[in-house]
Amino acid sequence: MASISDPYVIRYPQIVAVADETGSTVELIEFFDCIGGAMWTQHHYQKSPLVEGVRSVGPTTRFLLRLGAVDLALEGSRFPAGISCVSVTENEIAITYIGMGGGGVGATSCRAAAKGVLRERCDPAGGGKIAGATLWLPRRQRVLIGVDDTDTAEEGATWTLVHNIAKAVEDGQSVYLSHTIVQLFPVAYRTKNCVSLVAEFATTEPERLIGRFGELLKKYTLSEKTGMAVYTGFSPSEELREYAKDVKRGEVAPDRVQNIRDPHLRIVIDGRGITGAVAALPFFTRYEEALELCSGKN
Repeated sequence: MASISDPYVIRYPQIVAVADETGSTVELIEFFDCIGGAMWTQHHYQKSPLVEGVRSVGPTTRFLLRLGAVDLALEGSRFPAGISCVSVTENEIAITYIGMGGGGVGATSCRAAAKGVLRERCDPAGGGKIAGATLWLPRRQRVLIGVDDTDTAEEGATWTLVHNIAKAVEDGQSVYLSHTIVQLFPVAYRTKNCVSLVAEFATTEPERLIGRFGELLKKYTLSEKTGMAVYTGFSPSEELREYAKDVKRGEVAPDRVQNIRDPHLRIVIDGRGITGAVAALPFFTRYEEALELCSGKN
């Protein structure tokens, strides 16, 4: 008969936190192993006053949080667990969870040993007890990398190359969070499907990450027209979002991208594909909108 080393703990594989420039807003990204537990968490944690939004992205739950500390009026079945404190320093982000019963086990034992946790302080949990935990995580920055035009009519596929490079550069400092294929307007000079890519990272070393990604892209691209763009802000600007929508709706002038005045936007490889590379950035994790094929009228 098989044995289970710890039958009442399901460990979260990884927990990552990203803060904006001011440290006033945090996105908490929890990689989960048990989808039932993740859906339960989303349902109840969104009732916490510090949680401004929650959504699923692949095997992760993402909480948009504001700073502060609150007392949670926990109640069995109705509000059994939540996030009670969020704080940010120059290098760390601290999250305090609290829960009752099984929710307390999730708040403590299940999260404390996750990859990415620097240190933790936990109460004993299990049975009918109320238990809490504070986890300290590295303060990471979001980096979006947009790529287009790496293949030729004979060989290659941009979406596979971007994923493989993203996996290759992932390490303890830079976590590969998401990969989004963006359908662009099918211009006449496309290879075939006219899509670009955006890879999302959470990192403590943005310059090293960008440099390593760019080196591998230059090494493996099959095209002389490759474009690579980087966005280092917490959330893409309205100007960048409008530009991206226009690239999905129709052909835009090649020099238009140079007129975008967003200080977080950087052009790394300035081939013809830069139009699609920049347009991909605001669509990270917005999969339905990213994949929509626009007729030029919608």
